[in-house]
Amino acid sequence: MHRDSGERERTGGESSVDPVGEAFRERFGAEPTERARAPGRVNLVGGHTDYNDGLVLPVAIDRETVVAARARSDGVIRARSLAFEETITEPVGTTPEGWGAYVLGTASVLADEVGESVGADLAVGGDVTMGAGLSSSAALEVAVCGAIDAAHDLGLNRETIADVCWRAENEAVGMACGIMDQFTAATARPDRALRIDCRDRSVEHVPFELDAELVVVDTNVKHELIDSGFNDRVRECHEATARLDGAMGKRVRALRDVTPEEVEAHADALGSPHTARARHVTSEIRRVEAATEALSADDAASLGSLMTQSHHSLRDDYEVSCEELDAAVSALTDRPAVYGARMVGGGWGGSVVSLVEPGEPPAVAEAVRERYEEATGVACDIYTFDAGRGLTVE
Repeated sequence: MHRDSGERERTGGESSVDPVGEAFRERFGAEPTERARAPGRVNLVGGHTDYNDGLVLPVAIDRETVVAARARSDGVIRARSLAFEETITEPVGTTPEGWGAYVLGTASVLADEVGESVGADLAVGGDVTMGAGLSSSAALEVAVCGAIDAAHDLGLNRETIADVCWRAENEAVGMACGIMDQFTAATARPDRALRIDCRDRSVEHVPFELDAELVVVDTNVKHELIDSGFNDRVRECHEATARLDGAMGKRVRALRDVTPEEVEAHADALGSPHTARARHVTSEIRRVEAATEALSADDAASLGSLMTQSHHSLRDDYEVSCEELDAAVSALTDRPAVYGARMVGGGWGGSVVSLVEPGEPPAVAEAVRERYEEATGVACDIYTFDAGRGLTVE
C-alpha cells in the first residue's frame, strides 16, 4: 500500500448550488465533512487494449461524479443516490445489486487494503451519463474511494485509489476490465491526455493543445456490459494469447507481446474469431503509439484519422460496435469539419467521440442529429467537452 507523503489534494470553495450536500443533510441530518469529485472519460485511441497489457490514450472530461461523505465508526455504508432516488444501508463486505455494488465493492476492497473499518454516510450525484460509454462506473468508484479515504484520513495516493477501484470492479462487480478507466478518473490532469502503459502502469501526461474541439455523440443506446459480450472478448483474448504462446518461438504473456504481422503469420493456429480479435488489439496498440506522436505534434488531422481507423477495427475485427454507433460515426466523418470519430467505452451502445474544427461543433451537431435520427429512429444527445482533471477532494 502506498501513501501520500504530503497533504491530500483539496480544491477550494463551496458551490452556491449544492444538490449533493443538500441530499446528504436531508437524508443523514448532518453536514458532510468531505466532497470528492471524479471525472468521466473518453478514450481517443486504445479500445480494448488495457486488459491485454497494451497502451491507451484517454482524456478525462469536464463531467464528474460528486460524493459527499462523513465517516462512521460501525463499518456500515449508508449511501444515497440522487440519480436513483434511493438509499442503501449495508455493512462493508456485502455486495448489493445495481449501483450499490460499485459503492460497497469499493468500500470492501478499500477496507481490505487498509486493514481497518471504512464505514461512511455518502450522498452521490453528478453529471456523468450512465451507460453512455463515458465510464460512469469508474467515476463513481474513484469518487467514493476518494471521499472515504479523506473522511477516515487514510492518506492513500491516487495510484492506490485507482488500483482499489479497479479491483472492486473486477472482484465485486464482476467486470473483467483493465486499469484505464480508474487510472484516468484518479490521476488525470487538466488539459492533458494520458498515455497509460497497462503493463507497467506508467503514465505519461501528454499536452492536449490541439486546434480542435472534442464533440461526443451519445447514441442513447445504453449498454450493460456485464450482460453483453465484454467478458467474452476478454476470454477470447486470453485464448488467443495461449494459442500464440504455444505456436510461436517466444514467450507470449499477453497480446501486447505480439505484432500484427505475427498474428497474420499464425492465423491458422489462432483460428476464428481469435485471429480477428488479436489483429485488432495488436494494430490498436500501434495506433496508440502513432496517436501519441500526433497529439504531441498538435496534428489533429492525423489523430482524427487514427480515431476513425480505430472505430473500423472495433467494428470489423473486434465486433463490439452496433448499428447506432456506426451511424453516428458515419454522420460525423462525412462532415468536412470533422477530423475523425470512434466509439468509446466497451461497445454495443454508448457514445462516439470526435475531433472537430474550432467553431464548427454547432453546425456539425445540427447535421449529425438530423442524419442520425433519420438512420436509426433514435434521438441522440451531443456535447462539447474540455479535457478535465482527475480526482479532487474538497
